[in-house]
Amino acid sequence: MSMRSKVTTWRNVGRFCVERATDYGELLGVELEETKKCLVRELSALVALAVAALFTLSFACIAIIATAWRTPYFLPVVWGVAALWLVVSVVSLLFVRAQKPGRSLHLLQGELRSDLDTLKEALK
Repeated sequence: MSMRSKVTTWRNVGRFCVERATDYGELLGVELEETKKCLVRELSALVALAVAALFTLSFACIAIIATAWRTPYFLPVVWGVAALWLVVSVVSLLFVRAQKPGRSLHLLQGELRSDLDTLKEALK
């Protein structure tokens, strides 16, 4: 390969990278907006679900404890409710830890990989 063809190849690679940089910027903006909307929607739903579930379970526990108020089983019921909450907390923690994290910016990553493959082929 002559020096002139190498310079031409690198010039073409440079032009390609500059042209694609603006595309990456636009794609990044679109993906960030989409990720933001999805995240806000999911977090809002999770907060509403968590608040509703906690209120429901709290009132159910209070009702169970109030039912056992003047019985000989009062202390075992109170400790049983506390143990149940502990088990629910541990199971919830295990479920959260087992979840895969969401993929953000996957379109941009795909475009970058594709362009890198194109550049590798052009430089061979």
